[in-house]
Amino acid sequence: MSSLDSNVLKLAPDAASPSYRTAPHNIEAEQSVLGAILINNDAFYRVSDFLEPKHFFEPIHQTIFETSASLIRAGKVATPVTLKTFLPADIDLGGGVTVGQYLARLAAEATTIINAADYGRTIYELALRRDLIHIGEDMVNVAYDAPVDFAPRAQIEDAERRLYELAESGRYDGGFQRFSQAMKIALDMAANAYQRDGRLSGIATGLRDLDTKMGGLQRSDLLVLAGRPGMGKTALATNIAYNIARAYRGETLADGTMKTINGGIVGFFSCEMSAEQLATRILAEQTGIASSTIRRGGITQNEFDKIRDHTIELEHLPLYVDETGGLSISQLTARARRLKRQKGLDVIMVDYIQLLQGSGKRSDNRVQEVTEITTSLKALAKELNVPIVALSQLSRQVENRDDKRPQLSDLRESGSIEQDADVVIFVYREEYYLQNKEPRPGTPEHEKWQTDMDLAHGKAEVIIGKQRHGPTGTVELHFEGQFTRFSDLAHDGNLPARM
Repeated sequence: MSSLDSNVLKLAPDAASPSYRTAPHNIEAEQSVLGAILINNDAFYRVSDFLEPKHFFEPIHQTIFETSASLIRAGKVATPVTLKTFLPADIDLGGGVTVGQYLARLAAEATTIINAADYGRTIYELALRRDLIHIGEDMVNVAYDAPVDFAPRAQIEDAERRLYELAESGRYDGGFQRFSQAMKIALDMAANAYQRDGRLSGIATGLRDLDTKMGGLQRSDLLVLAGRPGMGKTALATNIAYNIARAYRGETLADGTMKTINGGIVGFFSCEMSAEQLATRILAEQTGIASSTIRRGGITQNEFDKIRDHTIELEHLPLYVDETGGLSISQLTARARRLKRQKGLDVIMVDYIQLLQGSGKRSDNRVQEVTEITTSLKALAKELNVPIVALSQLSRQVENRDDKRPQLSDLRESGSIEQDADVVIFVYREEYYLQNKEPRPGTPEHEKWQTDMDLAHGKAEVIIGKQRHGPTGTVELHFEGQFTRFSDLAHDGNLPARM
């Protein structure tokens, strides 16, 4: 029957009157999906994962879909006969057609259940376009009418948030999947690990023993790196960020996008140190020239040439630094999304959690604020499918113990940090504490202290206090304070082979 198209629901303007544009929609697709549901209620379950009443353009179609869904979910049958009693009888559908007649026509001219999902996706994607138009219109209107004290940056962040909410809501690629599909993903992960440096399932940190213990940094994980001041948290994070960026290797896919083969693109949120200070640290680490010497300018011509050569090499590192202080978690999230979209992103570093702010204007309850921050970081790691390494301070109660090795209970606002983190690692250096309590020279205590200093010199412990995917334990690293450099510790069994 062609009357369904010619006389009913002709709400879009005719081609002869293009005085304005209507929002994107497809009446025929909506009618086909509704008709398929009315003749076979199983069609509803083919679209119910992603399709909602609001995705339909016509209000009557929204009502029909919502009413059908209510009946089917209640275990009843949705047909033109059962639906008719729940719909207003006075709706004008054009051409004198009643609601009952319209439902009958939908069922009579319905597509098969096989095509229901395809038509449903068409409806969903057109609804997305309409939402994009609404967001764009709102941006224009707000920009025109914004008060003087309304910062444009706030509007940009709000628009980005709405765009990502739109992208994440109602996706039709979710729901249950066959176990064979999950096995295929696991096999691909194993294949990628075989091809990657170090044979790791995650992204290599460049520190051999740590990678062996953790399998690299795993995508979608939140890793908390904690320690007391002076332990070298930022130095370790900087070392890992540099190692990952230096190892980056990508290939261009057929669709023009880049796929990371090894290493990764790193986004470093430095809330405490400036980008220049981070760059100086990396230069010191790579050149073997103390960062204090570089800053003072007390270098020779040869050292300057060495710094210049390394600077040229480091210019092309895929390492991006955001040095904004006092970032809110919503700002960090928006900037991470933007970097992922514009440059690509494989790892996020955050230095550090306690310097971030929550979304609320008041921070009377710091525990709740930190809970929001860590929960948002974990959600961001899952959303962008990247590991996030977030640094954290430890409480002063560590200093009150004889053994100053950190524990999970030492984390500030530890409840949320410990709960949300997939991995918690602590940095501990015995040498730091020993050098601050030197006994009087010439005494037996001083001899023992000197022995302990010799054993602890240049050593750092990375303590894995929590790991969802693997064992806990301690990894020893070599630490050179003047270069802020962590490296693998040469064990007796791992000495380099003689040439």
